[in-house]
Amino acid sequence: MKYLGPTQSGSENGTTASRNRFGQYFRRRAVPVQPRTAAQLAVRARMSNNAAAWRALTDAQRAAWESLGTQITRSDSIGQAYTFNGFMAYCSVNNNKLAAGDAAVSAAPTITTPGTLLTVTLTLTSAAFSVAYTGTPLAAGVRAFIYASPQMSAGRSFNGDFALISVTAAAAASPANILTAYSARFGAPVTGNRIFMQIQLYNGGFLDAPFGLNQVVA
Repeated sequence: MKYLGPTQSGSENGTTASRNRFGQYFRRRAVPVQPRTAAQLAVRARMSNNAAAWRALTDAQRAAWESLGTQITRSDSIGQAYTFNGFMAYCSVNNNKLAAGDAAVSAAPTITTPGTLLTVTLTLTSAAFSVAYTGTPLAAGVRAFIYASPQMSAGRSFNGDFALISVTAAAAASPANILTAYSARFGAPVTGNRIFMQIQLYNGGFLDAPFGLNQVVA
């Protein structure tokens, strides 16, 4: 149901407020799907471990994470900017580190800028799937986090469903071949389907803004 009035976002009782390109609307609240895949369970276990580790930090360590959190800015679903608290900063950095294969840290690191990708080009067929990027190779200590969507109709123009498919080695040279990793998660690419991608650079627990693109499987 379309809605005219103050901006709203979120759920109350059985109703959810949201928006799209046509404006604000209300819809029936949908219960989140719980597929309990290996990837989902790994993320939940990681968050549970982070919560336990946060409680074990000293007051001085938590204060340092609180300070780091004030330097990390994000936007919510209605475009309002906010900063992290200490626990959010701790989980964000250590989730990224563990996803990259690095060890989690108790001491808050100095905020790091991973850099920016200049270009990203996909080679996407039913038999090949690779991501070419510049500059190449990546800088020392920098990895690329490669996210992809399930396969969708070629007529789709928007997607918000991404999964982390692959993380490159540090200072890796272009291109990154992700056919095996993608096929294991979403099945082999099918000619005529569209796949959405996001690529982010990583360094020291921090990610840059995502570089987004999509392409139809040739």
